[in-house]
Amino acid sequence: MYDIDATTYRSRAFDRRKQEIRFLVLHYTVVNFNGAVNSLVKGGEVSAHYLLPTPDDPSYRRAGFDKVRIFNLVDEHERAWHAGVSHWAGHNGLNHSAIGIELVNEASISNGQFNFPAYPPSQIEALIQVCQGILERYPAITPPHVLGHSDISIGRKSDPGAAFPWHALHQAGIGAWYDPALKAQLQARFSDGLPPPSEVFDKLRTYGYSVPPAPDKLFAQRLLRAFQLHFRADDHRGVLDAETAAIIYALVQRYKA
Repeated sequence: MYDIDATTYRSRAFDRRKQEIRFLVLHYTVVNFNGAVNSLVKGGEVSAHYLLPTPDDPSYRRAGFDKVRIFNLVDEHERAWHAGVSHWAGHNGLNHSAIGIELVNEASISNGQFNFPAYPPSQIEALIQVCQGILERYPAITPPHVLGHSDISIGRKSDPGAAFPWHALHQAGIGAWYDPALKAQLQARFSDGLPPPSEVFDKLRTYGYSVPPAPDKLFAQRLLRAFQLHFRADDHRGVLDAETAAIIYALVQRYKA
């Protein structure tokens, strides 16, 4: 078990919630631990409910820590500012009804190419611990409501990134995943011909993504990339193929039938 520290660092809370907690949103910080503290605690413009460091971060060690701990920055019943402009399953502005967790991870972009560093096992173990507790306290957070920032802010965000182990979280009872047998069956069918884009967009909309009635080519690519970052991260170019379509349909059948 990892220690939960609710005293060392506290972020600005905006107000007490007026809506039921029904979403859990995961983020990466982009900066190291010291930068995350400066932004989330001292900056005052953004905040999150939890911050999870990495044990090998020199700035974390300089702060006096040597083991991963879970920092509770904002009370769960208060609204933090982490989701920004966001949409999921007909809900807008998810800060009102979401718990936000920031993981220290120095993802970067250079010449249009993203670098997604791996998450240390101890950091993911701590994340699983805190997520399991949250899900026990708030049963309205169903598997499709455990989300990445990239899922709820199409084209604006990429966190928690392609290195994030979504399947491992699902195996720990956190978040959604597709049935592999059904996915294989659907992929074989779609290899003979992809479903029409309008039908694919309708499935994504049914699952929870915010999709306009007639998405243009750029939005469609960004939407598919966001989906792939979550469910098919080894190829997240935003191109519709048989595997991506199969995963979309398998998820809808499992959780939205």
